[in-house]
Amino acid sequence: MKYQDYYQILGVSRDATEADIKKSYRKLARRYHPDVNKDASAEDKFKQVNEAYEVLKDPEKRQAYDRFGSDWKHGHEFHTAGAGAGAGGGFQGGGGFSGGDFSDFFESIFGGGFQQQGRPRQGQRHRPAPAKGEDQHLKLNITLEEAFNGGSKMIQYPLKNQGGHGSVEMKKLKVNLPKAVSDGQKIRLSKQGHPSSEGGEPGDLYLEMAILPHRHFKVEGNNLVLRLALTPWEAALGTTVKVPTIDGNVELKIKPGMQSGQRMRLRGKGLPGHETGDQLVEVMIQVPPADDEKSEKFYRQMQKQFDFNPRSF
Repeated sequence: MKYQDYYQILGVSRDATEADIKKSYRKLARRYHPDVNKDASAEDKFKQVNEAYEVLKDPEKRQAYDRFGSDWKHGHEFHTAGAGAGAGGGFQGGGGFSGGDFSDFFESIFGGGFQQQGRPRQGQRHRPAPAKGEDQHLKLNITLEEAFNGGSKMIQYPLKNQGGHGSVEMKKLKVNLPKAVSDGQKIRLSKQGHPSSEGGEPGDLYLEMAILPHRHFKVEGNNLVLRLALTPWEAALGTTVKVPTIDGNVELKIKPGMQSGQRMRLRGKGLPGHETGDQLVEVMIQVPPADDEKSEKFYRQMQKQFDFNPRSF
């Protein structure tokens, strides 16, 4: 078994108190917990932290670890060879460990595969944990408002029924969406996947967020784009209009001479993320139809009034 420096793993000194060890463990466990840290190496680090804490939190296990250090496996082999050979054959007396104490240390690591004298139990092998169930991957359609505000959402999805010869059953689950999720982001729900056929833990459920199209806004990264319709006279003369944002309406001042396709920026009115996005308001000039004689006459007058050619090419 590869030696690991449990003190180094927990980031404490060898004379650390039980309180110091517990405090460091809690801090590291929160940092590397798979539900919090999605880094590929986090799960292995989390297991190492738990293994180190299991030994160092127990005074007897810690004493054994401190005594044998990197030779703890060799110490076990020496003890097994010398069991029953008297005071010179093992770790009896002299302030050391009795056979029971020493085997307890190994049982805590190997899961009970040793007898009191440190000899393997006849015919007994360490059984691996039952296989975990399959993970379930689903796309979850959410509105832009749900992505922005978060909240609870009831979902229903199929799970394999292990006792029903390959049949499926529908499961209902209330999901608490965090605020500011992005399109394509995955959320892991521990033990909400398919059950195990061997009696192990269920798999996990991975929900991939899919933001539905919105009637006002188009999503561009963390930015939101709103197309704002203006009349020709509003664009030419300027005005103030009320426009929607993801968290309510705001007053927007239109400068004179706005052209179709021009964009105005409302800073901080986009979607949260690593950097909060903006809302981009894109001007779209709408021209009234010349659908009667009076309107047509008005457009003819405009044609004579303005010496204007928009096609510079």
